[in-house]
Amino acid sequence: MKILVVNAGSSSLKYQLIEMTKEEVICKGTVECIGIEGSKNTHKVNGKSYVVERPLADHTDAFNLVMECLTNKEYGSISSPNEISAIGHRVVHSGEAFTKSSYVDDAAIKKLEEIAPLAPLHNPASLACLKSCMSIVDCPNVVVFDTAFHSTMPDKAKMYAIPYEDYQATKIRKYGFHGTSHKFVSQEAIKYLSSKGKPSGKIVTCHLGNGSSITAVKDGKCIDTSMGMTPLEGLIMGTRAGNIDAAAVVMLAKAKGMALDDMSNYLNKKSGFLGVSGVSSDFRKLCEAIDNGNERAKLAYDMFAYQIRKLIGSYAVAMGGLDAVVFTGGIGENGARIRKSVAGDMEFLGIKLDDKLNESAPGGSFADVSAKDSKVSVLVIPTNEELVIARETKEIVETL
Repeated sequence: MKILVVNAGSSSLKYQLIEMTKEEVICKGTVECIGIEGSKNTHKVNGKSYVVERPLADHTDAFNLVMECLTNKEYGSISSPNEISAIGHRVVHSGEAFTKSSYVDDAAIKKLEEIAPLAPLHNPASLACLKSCMSIVDCPNVVVFDTAFHSTMPDKAKMYAIPYEDYQATKIRKYGFHGTSHKFVSQEAIKYLSSKGKPSGKIVTCHLGNGSSITAVKDGKCIDTSMGMTPLEGLIMGTRAGNIDAAAVVMLAKAKGMALDDMSNYLNKKSGFLGVSGVSSDFRKLCEAIDNGNERAKLAYDMFAYQIRKLIGSYAVAMGGLDAVVFTGGIGENGARIRKSVAGDMEFLGIKLDDKLNESAPGGSFADVSAKDSKVSVLVIPTNEELVIARETKEIVETL
């Protein structure tokens, strides 16, 4: 069975074609600049890249180009679209309309249209791409949500203390994001720890990248997570402010003469590492600046490490203990430095890092960087969100 995984952005479309027998990626690519100048697709197969440039007015044009590349006689991987058994779509926000991945029919389309405003930069693009796929390729389509893994959060963790009737009218509450990543790495951690005869019921997963979130996973289910109604809540991130007093937002808006949309842009795109350091939103450049003596860069870094540590501690309390901490995402997988800053001095919580294993852990590979006498396992697990989408798509299609 071949599953095509599609991740549509407002002006981009990423895809992977996965053979599910061995869960192998056959090919993948990224379409850029949809609807704007410079549109192109970079298609990768067998270690080689093929770039096709041409104007793309919308996601239908973009998906047509993807299909042309997939079936190209020179570098294509299939002879016909009929070889695609199903298409799995990443959708950022499910609202309360979906609590799990779903087969797409007319009723699902209607629900997706209704919840599109919840993630105005992402959901409408996903919906447009989904409709394009359905019009071009005759196969089942499945939607997989970033928020779905967090649907098991209890009310006490997901609700905001606003008047309840306003929640009922607006559905404003915590939803959480990076769910496919947290699901994948927590499941991999459980498999590994179980094979070693170690406890795995209480895990904190740290997805650290330009966008970062921390999740408490108890007995395989999410009970709390750091992102909220939108990905803005939680940790300081590349350009996101993370947690901030709502009254401070009002004061800032008045002081700077900003309208609501301008303030949203300020908190989402001009804050975080970039805003505090004045250097960059890129964590690698932040670390370079620290090594060159930049105090503001160090402040941004210290805020990040402190907030991660604080969340790990609070989630250990919420779960009544801790069996493992997992690092994933671009920063988590490749950042020995941040792993040391977070887990290097937490023996009071049962966490003991092996400094040599941590420093030598290869980026992009699984590693157990716990000290032998650590009561809590510290793991580095590369995430694979596309594989989660493909697996859930396959599971749903096989029940049709």
